[in-house]
Amino acid sequence: MIIYRRAETCDERLLQTFLYHAIYLPDGCEPPSTDIVFTEGFIQYTEAFGAKPMDLGIIAEDNGNPVGASWLRLITGYGHIDDSIPELAISVRPEYRGMGIGNVLLFSLIKLAKENGCNAISLSVQADNTRAVRLYRKAGFRTIVEDGGEILMKLDLDHFNSPVFAMLDK
Repeated sequence: MIIYRRAETCDERLLQTFLYHAIYLPDGCEPPSTDIVFTEGFIQYTEAFGAKPMDLGIIAEDNGNPVGASWLRLITGYGHIDDSIPELAISVRPEYRGMGIGNVLLFSLIKLAKENGCNAISLSVQADNTRAVRLYRKAGFRTIVEDGGEILMKLDLDHFNSPVFAMLDK
């Protein structure tokens, strides 16, 4: 049974694992070294998680084993729009994809962001990652810029309301 819990400061290492799983690899591409999560472009997504304003996250667990995570941070990452909009990172272990876990992680995090006064969320996604692009559009994210196979997306939360929120409260 999958349960969902808030991410905590002690989850930094776990978020590094899910950051690695969030790297989109087209078919036939060789995966990078797991050390990539410690490089300049990536470390900001997880380093000292919980210490920055708007560090919010949800962890999915199957019988105590982490199987997915979604989190927000105010950083200047790949999905940066401006310094007031936190960037989303989300990942589900490959063997758990297609089971709706990503939907729950995303909508739970959006709800948590709204409850914490967040006005918008941004993200970057590869245009070829059609499953992820579909999920984000379903949640209400809109394309801001599409350039070189990368899509920068934004979700405005000021007037956002989803029937999915009611289901999450059950």
